[in-house]
Amino acid sequence: MLRLGPLAAAGRLLPSGPRLGPPCPAGDRVSLSWSWPPPPLRPVGDRGLLSRQVRATAGSAGGGGRGAALKTPKGTRDHPPAHVVLRDRLLAAVVACFKRHGAAAIDTPVLELRETLTGKYGEDAKLIYELQDQGGELLALRYDLTVPFARYLAMNKITKMKRYHIAKVYRRDNPATTRGRYREFYQCDFDIAGQFDPMIPDAECLKIVHEILSDLQLGDFLIKVNDRRILNAVFAVCGIPESKFITTCSTVDKLDKMPWEEVRSEMVGEKGLSPEAADHIGEYVQLHGGLDLIERLLQDPKLSQNKLAKEGLGDMKLLFEYLTLFGITGKISFDLSLARGLDYYTGVIFEAVLLQQENDHVEEPVSVGSVAGGGRYDGLVGMFDPKGRKVPCVGVSIGIERIFSILEQRVKASGDKVRTTETQVLVATPQKHLLAARLKLISELWDAGIKAEMLYKKDPKLLKQLQYCEDMGIPLAAIVGEQELTDGVIKLRDVATREEVDIPREKLLHEIRRRLEP
Repeated sequence: MLRLGPLAAAGRLLPSGPRLGPPCPAGDRVSLSWSWPPPPLRPVGDRGLLSRQVRATAGSAGGGGRGAALKTPKGTRDHPPAHVVLRDRLLAAVVACFKRHGAAAIDTPVLELRETLTGKYGEDAKLIYELQDQGGELLALRYDLTVPFARYLAMNKITKMKRYHIAKVYRRDNPATTRGRYREFYQCDFDIAGQFDPMIPDAECLKIVHEILSDLQLGDFLIKVNDRRILNAVFAVCGIPESKFITTCSTVDKLDKMPWEEVRSEMVGEKGLSPEAADHIGEYVQLHGGLDLIERLLQDPKLSQNKLAKEGLGDMKLLFEYLTLFGITGKISFDLSLARGLDYYTGVIFEAVLLQQENDHVEEPVSVGSVAGGGRYDGLVGMFDPKGRKVPCVGVSIGIERIFSILEQRVKASGDKVRTTETQVLVATPQKHLLAARLKLISELWDAGIKAEMLYKKDPKLLKQLQYCEDMGIPLAAIVGEQELTDGVIKLRDVATREEVDIPREKLLHEIRRRLEP
């Protein structure tokens, strides 16, 4: 049986059972890869000439002309109704967690000034979708929701806020759609901005990740944590010049995708580090553990003499103490290989991965993909403030597309069908010339707040109306025929059991509500 945690009850998977006939087939993205600006239209006064020009342009663009395959741009996709229902309920579960922790929602434009985004993402800056001059403004599509949030705080002079934001972002990345990696995708962010005592907000962010992944029942998971200060201290004691910290960090960040030998080769061959320095880094970044590792590193002869290391390790120890009080340290690992390639992180960083036990001979579960990530970015808001005033921030982003891909595969494998509508009652008639009766009754239901439908035919066959109920998972059918009109009743049919009972017209709304109660 498919398990979706709290989504199971809300998911409304259609029950299997007797049917009147064979099932009907169940009934994401905005185009990014366009030509910008579009070819200029010639100033013509004839609408026919204009339409021919538009048709010619569409045909030459590929996908719009006759014979060309219609498709969405690379790294994007459409979502049919069943996908949208599943995604919306997944988002609802995440939002419920954010609200439980007291966050307020904001929204920001999908477009940002290009200068707002540049210089914030390190090597990933090449993935930003830049637009050509738009009336004197150089614009870009937002790459994430964190930088726009920092801009929002600075622009509005806000120094304290707990917010969540769910919206689409855009990256000119190499898509891997089977793993939920797209060029247009949703991000679900929770952030705490403001000056607070160390590690209390950071611990809450990790608790949120733990709550969401536990509630969704996606399988075993691990939340890796590290600190940029500790990582920079490791680079320093290994003899790496500060000018190479960021590029070295980007290479270390690939350890979850590449073996150490390949990472080391990139450090030496592409980043210009000495083999000795790379080997020294490898001694540290392959370590992972818990409080015991923190204590060990605090006694490390070199790190213990480094100010950044002592600050980072001190905060990491405090973080683990709070996580112990939350009761979640069993899913937390202090992992020195975690780097998070974005430039704006300044302190604690974390990433959640799903684990998979491939076979009985594997000693440790292997990661099958990141589903959340975040960290502390104390300097980002100050980059937008004219006076450089900083607002400390920490936040987490839930990888909703990756999670959705997993749930989508599970639903497909289970063979269950997801309801795509919330219709509660179908208004039906068994004889001809009763359209007026249907329209009057369905209007009464709509006005009473009941979700109702009817077929768009004057004289539909009763069998087709009842079949539609079963196909769409509609629980009740309100049948009004000539005899019912004479008797002043409505025949109410339970679609699942096929039981029918006559209800006086004046009691119909009460009876429908009673039956629909959870």
